[in-house]
Amino acid sequence: MLNNNLKDQIDKQIEQSPVFLYMKGTPEAPMCGFSAGVIQVLNSLDIDYKSFNVLSDESIRQGIKDYSQWPTIPQLYVEKEFIGGHDIIMQMFRDGSLQERVGKVQR
Repeated sequence: MLNNNLKDQIDKQIEQSPVFLYMKGTPEAPMCGFSAGVIQVLNSLDIDYKSFNVLSDESIRQGIKDYSQWPTIPQLYVEKEFIGGHDIIMQMFRDGSLQERVGKVQR
């Protein structure tokens, strides 16, 4: 269950950057292959983004799943909108829709 304080905390995190990623680990040291894959895509597109390591805070780790109603990590947000997890991001990257979506908020 997502309480108001946790929802507000997540809202503030997502507002830090037009592109925000919840992941396991950090961009420099991803702690799972799915997070590493999304980082690789974002970095290959030279996208400015911020991230949060869900392994550092169990309440956020579960809270972001309740917030998005999506059961897995990583989770990508663009302009505060939940885009998807690893498989969706990879598909969007392959079909060009990710580049189009993030291109609208970059530079």
